[in-house]
Amino acid sequence: MIPRYSRPAMTAIWQPENRFHIWYLIEAHACDAQAALGVIPAEAAQAVWAKGDLPYTPARIARIDAIEAEVKHDVIAFLTELSEHIGDHSRFVHQGMTSSDVLDTCLAVQLTQAADILLDDLDKLLAACERRARETKDLVCMGRSHGIHAEPVTMGLKFAGFYAEFKRARERLVAARAEVATCAISGAVGTFANVDPRVEAHVADKLGLAVEPISTQVIPRDRHAQFFATLGVIASSVERVATEIRHLQRTEVREAEEYFSPGQKGSSAMPHKRNPVLTENLCGLARMVRSYALPAMENVALWHERDISHSSVERMIGPDATVTLDFALARLTGVIDKLVVYPDAVERNLNQLGGLIFSQRVLLALTQAGVSREDSYRLVQRNAMRVWAGEGAFLDFLKADPEVAARLDAATLEGIFDMAYHTKHVDTIFARVFG
Repeated sequence: MIPRYSRPAMTAIWQPENRFHIWYLIEAHACDAQAALGVIPAEAAQAVWAKGDLPYTPARIARIDAIEAEVKHDVIAFLTELSEHIGDHSRFVHQGMTSSDVLDTCLAVQLTQAADILLDDLDKLLAACERRARETKDLVCMGRSHGIHAEPVTMGLKFAGFYAEFKRARERLVAARAEVATCAISGAVGTFANVDPRVEAHVADKLGLAVEPISTQVIPRDRHAQFFATLGVIASSVERVATEIRHLQRTEVREAEEYFSPGQKGSSAMPHKRNPVLTENLCGLARMVRSYALPAMENVALWHERDISHSSVERMIGPDATVTLDFALARLTGVIDKLVVYPDAVERNLNQLGGLIFSQRVLLALTQAGVSREDSYRLVQRNAMRVWAGEGAFLDFLKADPEVAARLDAATLEGIFDMAYHTKHVDTIFARVFG
């Protein structure tokens, strides 16, 4: 985790204080279940709560680290430090359990905590996209394909498209959260030989998780692969929006621009620069989040009932992927919220090609007037190419073309060059997107 691209609430999920607290809760709830089953004394479970439920202060964490340096095992170090507080009853802690029961269940809790923050991030982003969509619903702008002027759209449709994409992202993340939110307290190689399945059910209930139907010694990693792949898809949507904004901010386009705050500077060499630094940054961050999906998928194939080749991977990608995406979503929300739109530039670009954006309407009108599609295309294209060459206006050329004029009179041609024709279904699209 890099502080530059981190926010406190998400970072806190991955700090030792939270991790050890979750480990403790897993062990304490397991003791409650063991006591209810008569496997351990009730007073032992009570002692775990009475003596062990203490904040994980820097001193406690340092003590665990010191023990781990000697024993070379993080869960054993944690249990040893916990026993120093609980005393003799600590011998009943971790009964029939294995380290993966603690580690995997903890990771499930952390990922669900992270998902909840990301879902909140998406809600804020969706609200910003909807607000800007409604503000610019009727602002007609140039639609582009291959980067070339195509036909008119509206700026509001762009924002509505962003909204719809992130609404799908939210639905995927809800599903991914459910997929990864499982608890395993099944003991060595997952057979429950030394721990009753009812212990697992109790811990799962207390932690807000589902019971893992079948684990080996670990929770199956296809669940985690789906989770991180989902984060990667969300990051790709972030990049898609950021790239669109970067193109709109190009000097030759300049239909929209990142907010440039008072006192901000764009270049160390050129004082006039106002660069799209936030959206460029978002494109870079999206690449990183996507990169974490591949090792998560490679973690699926573990040896037999367990190995720990996945462990080092998850210690990195768990924090990095969630922290980075959290930052990216918050930054994109700010960009959308403050994005400056320039209606004059939008109109200038609409008129830049002298009416060529109505070429399809002319083509269709000719076919409706009895001209074959091939001949219609030829007639329209030969006049359009003159406009591309800078010789004049499209409508003037069409009126002067005898083959076109023989089928379409001047009034009909003028009626074709109507911008409102292209926006007549915007309300229908908005109703589909926003309900």
